[in-house]
Amino acid sequence: MFLERLVVGDLDSNCYLVASEPTKEAIVIDPGGSAGVIMDTIAAQELDVKYIILTHGHYDHFEAALDIARKTGAKIGIHKLDEAALSQPSISLATWLGENPETFTPDFELTDGQIIKFGDLEAKILATPGHSPGSITVNIGNTLFTGDLLFNRSIGRTDLAGGSYETLLKSVRERILKYPDQVKVYPGHGPSTTVGDERRHNPYLTD
Repeated sequence: MFLERLVVGDLDSNCYLVASEPTKEAIVIDPGGSAGVIMDTIAAQELDVKYIILTHGHYDHFEAALDIARKTGAKIGIHKLDEAALSQPSISLATWLGENPETFTPDFELTDGQIIKFGDLEAKILATPGHSPGSITVNIGNTLFTGDLLFNRSIGRTDLAGGSYETLLKSVRERILKYPDQVKVYPGHGPSTTVGDERRHNPYLTD
């Protein structure tokens, strides 16, 4: 599996390119800005991007999605509970960030348990609300892409519209901590971690 992290946009969001090495078919997770940088990497690696997966509907995680979709032909997916953010800048926080982006609708909805196939890889969608109502985690093999649900020894904000501290902790404990310690966690901001490290050392999970 090919995996590359790109730190993009004004809020230093993590965008992930994940590809099947035999076929070069790929997905882009959370293209939150810096479309040129993302496209340059796609071109350099000769990736065939099939899908753009949004872990939630905040602008710093989808700013470059429409541009990349137009240039690659990829289909954009988001959970239905966060879909309104793509067409309402006040919900996506774009307005708060001083942006007035072109709005759009997704090509398909992400649902809990859904399997998205690309090349020899499968991405499983896990509904993990809390940071936002439609937040999802993407599981590919021994990796979890958690968006703004879980960070390295921290958790996502829950004081934004639709956020819930109790719901977020439930999502982490029931959907993430069920995985073995060695499973890698790639968050929406900051460095990667593992399920085991978060289980033992995350102050929000050890009290």
